[in-house]
Amino acid sequence: MSRHLVCLSFDFDALSGWIARGLTTPTPMSRGEFGAIGAKRILTLLAKHNVRSTWFIPGVTIDTYPDICRRVTDAGHEIGHHGWTHVPPAKLNRVAEAEGLKRANEAIHNLSGRPARGYRSPSWDLSPHTIELLIENSFVYDSSMMGHDHHPYRARQGDVLTDAGSVQFGSKTDLIEMPVSWTLDDYPYFEFVRTDGAILPGLSTARDVLKNWLDDFTYMCRNERWGILTYTFHPFVIGRGHRMMILEELIEALTDQGAIFTTMGEAAAEFAKLEPLDSD
Repeated sequence: MSRHLVCLSFDFDALSGWIARGLTTPTPMSRGEFGAIGAKRILTLLAKHNVRSTWFIPGVTIDTYPDICRRVTDAGHEIGHHGWTHVPPAKLNRVAEAEGLKRANEAIHNLSGRPARGYRSPSWDLSPHTIELLIENSFVYDSSMMGHDHHPYRARQGDVLTDAGSVQFGSKTDLIEMPVSWTLDDYPYFEFVRTDGAILPGLSTARDVLKNWLDDFTYMCRNERWGILTYTFHPFVIGRGHRMMILEELIEALTDQGAIFTTMGEAAAEFAKLEPLDSD
């Protein structure tokens, strides 16, 4: 029997993403502030369709918007780890990364009554130490890498880039990788960002993007008996009016096609039962 899972995930960065990039003048900060508006709209929509999801929330967002974050967990959604700030681990030394993991998990535990089981790196950029630290801190899964599109796999440790330019792969770990993709992320499609060094044009037509998102699910259904598709949204992005409309259309269309909505933690647990580490 075929079984096709969908994980709707929301990175509730709010102000943290702009602060991490040094964009702290009033206008970019106000874009982050809109995330609080978008989060409320999303929670209402998910409740309407009885969909549970996973929210990756930086510790500073929990501190800044405790009431909204409490609404997330009170509604039965999973809370995942998204750093203390939104600074990518690749820009931190090991000590600072470890301290951020611990500090944010304490905030998550205080909010939800349990530490996070899942982790998503800010900007999807891991350090050489991240996998080791996640295992040391008893995380079950990571959702930051892109080695598949709809099938989880085991994260590795000890990959080596040789002087010749080839790669020697390290050993698989217990940590489950729940893969992501920029093509299933709202941010690069929609956000216009101008800095001194580059411009992210964004501002794509929402209905064109919706077709891409639905086609990825259709492909999985046609080619796999079992799989997981993870969509990544940001409340300050998807929460705008016309984008909320396509988010609802996405949920309705996926439901019509037989999608099973679940949290990422539950999906990772299902994968672990289907493919235990010693069977690889």
